[in-house]
Amino acid sequence: MGSKSGTGDSRQPGGDDSPAGDGQRGLFDLAGQRIDSVLPSPASGPRPANPPPPSASQSSSKPAPDDKAGHRARLLERFRNGGADALPDYELLEMILFRAIPRGDTKPIAKRLLAHFKSFAEVVNAAPDRLMEVDGVGPRAVDEIKLVRAASLRLMQKEVMYREVLSTWNAVLAYCKAAQGHDGIERFRILFLDKRNRLIADEVQQSGTVDHTPVYVREIVKRALELGATALVLVHNHPSGDPTPSRADIDMTKQIVDAGRPLGITIHDHIIVGRQGHYSLRSAKLM
Repeated sequence: MGSKSGTGDSRQPGGDDSPAGDGQRGLFDLAGQRIDSVLPSPASGPRPANPPPPSASQSSSKPAPDDKAGHRARLLERFRNGGADALPDYELLEMILFRAIPRGDTKPIAKRLLAHFKSFAEVVNAAPDRLMEVDGVGPRAVDEIKLVRAASLRLMQKEVMYREVLSTWNAVLAYCKAAQGHDGIERFRILFLDKRNRLIADEVQQSGTVDHTPVYVREIVKRALELGATALVLVHNHPSGDPTPSRADIDMTKQIVDAGRPLGITIHDHIIVGRQGHYSLRSAKLM
């Protein structure tokens, strides 16, 4: 079909009879009213530029993120992969303090402890009041350190308990040194043995001062009979560190030997322990 041409009204919007016949162009509603004049006009002027990126000096002035959690995770990973040998003493102490100080940095405290007590063993064996002399160490930290010591002694004691003492003598010596070699006061300990020389009881009988502890021969013999022990190993410590026996140590040992003999109780040895090692009166032929 072709297109039709006609003579109808060919006026275009915007002519003389249109609402915009004034020659102005704009937006109108169906009634011919101009509405673009009431619409908000775009903001005049250029748009503001984006703020410039911070300079290098401004970036470096921001505080570094806290990496304590990351440091702890790395320590734990090294410990899991390599055991205690993978960590120096101060890092082992750091890990011991993690639970006591869950959010703080434990490395400075661990290093202060080692600087104050000189060794890991001295830290673990130190008295609670002395540990708290170190800045940053409170009751919770002391509890964690003492827990390590208690667990270690429990393991060592189990290595000799109910076993033939004379065949595990080195383990007995190691246990005695660990148990009281670092004590700040003298303690008198007795290892009670049965007729097969198995350890059946481990008891501290008396505690004294820095250079003396009372020993009651009658009480020692009485306790041995109560336990059914037929042999004893006597142990005490010298807080000075030097395990060399005094004249009083030698005389007291002879009194216990003489008291036990008529009752069938043998004294195998009297061991003196200290930071510098141990001394066996039996080996020195002093009993």
